[in-house]
Amino acid sequence: MIARLLAVVALAGAVGSAAALEEVPFVTTPDNVTLKMLEMARVGPRDFVLDLGSGDGRIVIVAAKRFGARGMGVEIVPQLVADSRENAKRAGVADRAEFREQDLFATDLAQASVLTLYLLPDVNLELRPKILALKPGTRVVSHDWDMADWKPDRTEKVAAPDKKIGLEKSSRVHLWIVPARLEGVWCAKGERLEIAQQFQKARVEGRDATIQGTKLVLAQGTTLELEGESLRVTAAKGDLSRLQLLTFARAQGQPASCASR
Repeated sequence: MIARLLAVVALAGAVGSAAALEEVPFVTTPDNVTLKMLEMARVGPRDFVLDLGSGDGRIVIVAAKRFGARGMGVEIVPQLVADSRENAKRAGVADRAEFREQDLFATDLAQASVLTLYLLPDVNLELRPKILALKPGTRVVSHDWDMADWKPDRTEKVAAPDKKIGLEKSSRVHLWIVPARLEGVWCAKGERLEIAQQFQKARVEGRDATIQGTKLVLAQGTTLELEGESLRVTAAKGDLSRLQLLTFARAQGQPASCASR
């Protein structure tokens, strides 16, 4: 795709965290990198792909044509939006690939099951709070640029001999799975779990754990699944086998306590 790269520039002397958009040149993403982004996100017919800075629309068009998904591209250059709509018609996917002339910061991200990005690091960080607030399990794929201390769940290096910028003729594709917010104290009959969380990494009663969308995975094959407001044990092994069949609820009050349960 041709991605519109945007930089967030702090406004000197402004009150609060105001930011301005600065235009930088378009950069063409090699087709094999576009394909890798969609493959890593495991895009399928049930997905809605939202591409921020969609250029000529090819990532949304490929998602629709090759993977059967629906999607929308957001772009601020009118001619590119017009080109994208025409390209979608020629590809036979105009009914599944929409394009809008729109500020990416004003875009509702909640509709996406897959979010694709080729934006500069400062823009990724500006968007990060909105991304972390998305439905757990939403897949986010970025070409080259990461999100600082929110480390990707997976990164792959892809050969890109025709890449127009940089000395290294390769690209990095980063994948994040938006984690459920599980930080806090959880209670069940006679049991208490205290979860500390840093993005998809967690500590549960002194044990390392990972949060994979709505699933909390501990060592020894113990897993819990967030279902609505409850955390249900789906597998419990080893010294955690006592948790089998339990369903936890988040403790209420300050400080959070299981005393009433």
